[in-house]
Amino acid sequence: MEEALAAGRALDRIVIARGRHGERVEAVVRLAKSRSVPVRFEDRQQLDRLAGTRDHQGVVAMAAAKPALELEDLLRQKTPRDLLVLLDGVEDPHNLGAIVRTALAAGASGVIIPERRAAGLTDTVERASAGALAHLPVARVKNLVRAMEEMKEAGYWLVGLDERAEKSYTEVDLKDSVGIVLGREGEGLHELTRKRCDFLVSIPTTGPVRSLNVSVAAGVMLFEAVRQRKAPILK
Repeated sequence: MEEALAAGRALDRIVIARGRHGERVEAVVRLAKSRSVPVRFEDRQQLDRLAGTRDHQGVVAMAAAKPALELEDLLRQKTPRDLLVLLDGVEDPHNLGAIVRTALAAGASGVIIPERRAAGLTDTVERASAGALAHLPVARVKNLVRAMEEMKEAGYWLVGLDERAEKSYTEVDLKDSVGIVLGREGEGLHELTRKRCDFLVSIPTTGPVRSLNVSVAAGVMLFEAVRQRKAPILK
């Protein structure tokens, strides 16, 4: 662990079992912070799942398929009709990979993910993206709400997907610089995130199922933006 950090190996995050203490753990935390590698404290069962074994001594390092960018890197590349995807705590790496793949296919400039309580840029995400992760910039932020404020200042409209919203996703203008905000599986947007959105929209469904899988919903929203941007301008 320490050797990988000292050598500068790309790590997505380090997960430490809650209640785990000692000089070695403290040394790992200090070194991780000096390398800007996120550190999370989770229940031991979560570490068992991540490591695929119980033999991990309470510390697990997750290798990164690629290093994440800073938000400023994405905003610096802004175009007049920029399209970004913000994920408010998507935890399933397969969903994250699928969203990255769809975002690239729809011409998005990048994806923004939070540092905590969300899937990172692991090998599983890379495989689920079918190679798209290598081509699409992904920024990781410590505070998604603050990142949303910075995007507003940079000239983006923020459109959040919320199944309770009265406005349909087809009724909002997605032709300008837009950030599409998607929430966590099964729970949707956090309240603070919802409040920072300029518009809240829903995808109408029929039958007993009211919401779509987040990666499917991302595809619907992104290709609505594609449709609008290709539509002829009426004079």
